[in-house]
Amino acid sequence: MGSFSMGHWLIVLAIIVLLFGAKKIPELAKGVGKGIKTFKKEMEDETPVEKIEKADSETQSTKQNETTKNV
Repeated sequence: MGSFSMGHWLIVLAIIVLLFGAKKIPELAKGVGKGIKTFKKEMEDETPVEKIEKADSETQSTKQNETTKNV
């Protein structure tokens, strides 16, 4: 139960090439890359709920600052 050696990886690569063909592999890799890129972009974007919560917290902090100044 050790790690894979270079020979093992070459056999796996050969099987993948046989299954998908040499022309399909770059297309598959490109699709996976686009999917990952889109996923990361969506994770960075704020959802509408987060925007509302952020606006509410800013409003509350502004109100607290105003009441503190009035005291």
